[in-house]
Amino acid sequence: MANLSEQYVRDLLAGIEDSHSGSDLVSLGWLRAIGIDGNRVSVELRAGYPIEGMRESLAENITRSLQSDPCIEKATVNLDWKVVPHAVQGELKPQPQIKNIIAVASGKGGVGKSSTSVNLALALRADGARVGVLDADIYGPSIPRMLGVSGNPQTEGNRIIPQRAHGLQVMSIGFMVEEDTPMIWRGPMVTSALQQLLTETNWEGLDYLVADLPPGTGDIQLTLAQKVPVSGCVIVTTPQDIALADARKAVQMFRKMEMSVLGIVENMSTHICSQCGHEESIFGSGGGDRMAEEYEVPLLGKLPLALRIREDLDRGMPTVVSDPDSALTASYRELARNTAARLAMTPRSLELNLPQINILNS
Repeated sequence: MANLSEQYVRDLLAGIEDSHSGSDLVSLGWLRAIGIDGNRVSVELRAGYPIEGMRESLAENITRSLQSDPCIEKATVNLDWKVVPHAVQGELKPQPQIKNIIAVASGKGGVGKSSTSVNLALALRADGARVGVLDADIYGPSIPRMLGVSGNPQTEGNRIIPQRAHGLQVMSIGFMVEEDTPMIWRGPMVTSALQQLLTETNWEGLDYLVADLPPGTGDIQLTLAQKVPVSGCVIVTTPQDIALADARKAVQMFRKMEMSVLGIVENMSTHICSQCGHEESIFGSGGGDRMAEEYEVPLLGKLPLALRIREDLDRGMPTVVSDPDSALTASYRELARNTAARLAMTPRSLELNLPQINILNS
């Protein structure tokens, strides 16, 4: 029987894969410390993304895997998590009070991007993260209705206090105008409004800010790429060929702007009949998989087209909140974990908050 050593335990941990990252615990940088006492082992691990909803089961699986080795009589696994700021595009620096901005985009409208943004944000929060939502669709703000929150936000000095909904910090141009008032603005006014919503809102210690973008590759997306520090982008599409063609344009645009594309979400992947539960691929199948393979990014999730999702959003109670134990919610939780895990694998921000040193000549 081999003698236990730190390297021996490290090698065992290197054989355990995190299903959401697709990589082993050592390569992911989770390992913090190893303790050995005879044939007993203690391991300190720290995940790079929120795992509150699965921390216990994940720790049990790792413990079981270690104890299956004949050299280990007992293993103790202490598992924690921490979200850190990740690298953003160009020379931009992370926004104060926001560790990571995740942009949710689509090449065309009608693919369920906003519903995905809202439930993604709520699923991240359900795993313990501090999350905000920025409704960046200035022309067609829908986030307030989907989250069931309205009214003018309060201010503190020259700062806007974000609205609160289901544990999220929320900001939208929809809070400042009536729901049926059209935003008849030219491009510069729209981009200015987006920057104000982001930089003049009093965000409080967010791990993630989910930015719901308007469809397409226009002014908002260009402003985002040039002036907003984005840690990663999620592209939402449907399996339909026309939606995939437009989604490809979105991927290409973000890559040209040196922004990290975290992966693809195939929404409306299948239709679930509300009467009999029959599931059918009415928009085609395999489109998201092919696109993910083509651009060498992961398919982060496949979400169904279900009446329940629309009904929940219409009444301001998204499915992740209204039915947390449902299969629909499970699909959003899986999406959120895959997205956060993928982001955790990207380079960290090298921006250091060092004190300024002034040298005076006497």
